[in-house]
Amino acid sequence: MAGQVCVDASLALMLLLPHDLTPQADALWQSWAADDTNTVSPPLFFAEVTSVLRECVYIGRLGAEEGKSAFSAFMNLGIRGIHPAHLQARAWRLAKEHNRPRAYDAQYLALADLLGCELWTGDRRLVNALHLPWVKWVGDFSPRRNDAP
Repeated sequence: MAGQVCVDASLALMLLLPHDLTPQADALWQSWAADDTNTVSPPLFFAEVTSVLRECVYIGRLGAEEGKSAFSAFMNLGIRGIHPAHLQARAWRLAKEHNRPRAYDAQYLALADLLGCELWTGDRRLVNALHLPWVKWVGDFSPRRNDAP
């Protein structure tokens, strides 16, 4: 097993809803599946993705059946929720340390930090603001190529 990665809601939503980076998010997800990489996230993740999908149905971006299908696909992604005892305290500390106005994103940071794994996100502004080598933007992912003869 290759290990684990922490994923945030923005990346998951790129898998579920059309986005310019959906092809890269799909390729990234497939590479993790091929490597048997576990995907994890803090509890906040599940509320965030569910809320966005529901809002998409409510405002008409998705039809009722499309929304139901997207929600079902979300539930089948197999992302494991992890809530370590000190997650909130670590998120608070990291939000302060990195001068973040809210602790939402810091929960993802805290979990990845506690687990010693990469955090993958679709939020380029977050990546640019943090400058942490273990926080990765899906737009920077390029699939491995077997170009050897």
